[in-house]
Amino acid sequence: MIESLFVLSSTGKVIIEKHWHELIPRRIVDYFNEQVSKAMAAGEDVTREDVLPIISSPKYQLVNIYRDGLTYLSPVTKEVDPMMVFEFLHRIHDIIQEYFGSVSETIIKENFVTVYQLLEEMMDDGFPLTTEPNALKEIVPAPTMLNKVINTMGATTSVSTRKMPHGMSNLPWRKAGVKYNSNEIFFDIIEEIDAIVDSTGKAVSCEAHGTIQTNSRLSGMPDLTLTFVNPRLVDDCSFHPSVRFNKWDSDKVLSFVPPDGQFRLMSYRVNLSSQQNLPVQVKPSINVGANGAKFDITVSLRNTDGKALENVVLTLPLHKSTTTLTAQCNVGQYMFDPVGKVLRWDIGKIVPRERAPVISGSFGFGAAGSDAAANAGYNIGVEFLINSHSLSGLKVDVLKLFNESYKPYKGVRTMTKAGRYQVRA
Repeated sequence: MIESLFVLSSTGKVIIEKHWHELIPRRIVDYFNEQVSKAMAAGEDVTREDVLPIISSPKYQLVNIYRDGLTYLSPVTKEVDPMMVFEFLHRIHDIIQEYFGSVSETIIKENFVTVYQLLEEMMDDGFPLTTEPNALKEIVPAPTMLNKVINTMGATTSVSTRKMPHGMSNLPWRKAGVKYNSNEIFFDIIEEIDAIVDSTGKAVSCEAHGTIQTNSRLSGMPDLTLTFVNPRLVDDCSFHPSVRFNKWDSDKVLSFVPPDGQFRLMSYRVNLSSQQNLPVQVKPSINVGANGAKFDITVSLRNTDGKALENVVLTLPLHKSTTTLTAQCNVGQYMFDPVGKVLRWDIGKIVPRERAPVISGSFGFGAAGSDAAANAGYNIGVEFLINSHSLSGLKVDVLKLFNESYKPYKGVRTMTKAGRYQVRA
């Protein structure tokens, strides 16, 4: 049972407070903020994303997620499956994003009425009720300019802003009577690579977290079967409720009746072997002395199937006693943040068979922290994007349509980008 929800801003201030079963006092939020502050103060590299997803208090278990600068906090007191709570919190964020295009403190404040209506419909007495976008949009209309003006002025109107469900099928995620002149469905395979690479270029750990985002514009009640070239690569899968899990479990085939519009069809994880080439190789060299250090970093492509790396950015956090930095690079531009003590090198695009980007320079320490800085470790964060490339090798093979007579157009795109990609220097 989920009793309450608090949505907190980046400063820990309550933006949304909703109670479905029992009123939980706001002082639990103060306790939570204190625990978050202590956790972030425990280490220099600890960020908000590193805070434990479940924090214990004397009375509650504080289940929380952090997305787009906002914290979704649900205190629970009884035996409850934590994964159900996590899934519901993520679903709240996804629904808000579905309605308003993006999620931020400002957007939530501008649409208080709609957000509270959504929360009322998504939960019934502490248990998830309606969480599919198609069904919710039949109950809570997407905001219009008229709605916003009325809500802002606090006026009343004879025009109904709430309509009862109609045209629903026996599947909660799909409306009946959907018609399109051009029937098409698009699949976006998006993979994030989490890796830790040592200074020799060997992967200490490496895995891909992938999602298949789908945009369905199909008429009627299509029943689809999607097969992959190499489906047994993937592990730890999760699916949209429309997917028939037994079919995947036995044949590694996705069989489903899709919702209308955009939805996440599947999420998965792939363990990449340490022998598998990473898409980018970073060769760092940092020679630390008593009063400073000299550094040299080279970046090159490895396993991209001839594709270019785009939006490449390297960040090198330095010791807090660092006072000065001078550098030069042959590609892109760099910036040193003297407050945060971070070197950011914005390379941009790396094309195969062109010169390798190199940055070199030196940085100095203050006298007070020179000993600690000389013994500090340095880790380089790497960001990149590769279009039309799947590092795991997952590829869509055949899409079959049943229950309808037309032949749909199928579009498939792939993209690989860096998640938590770190190179030890």
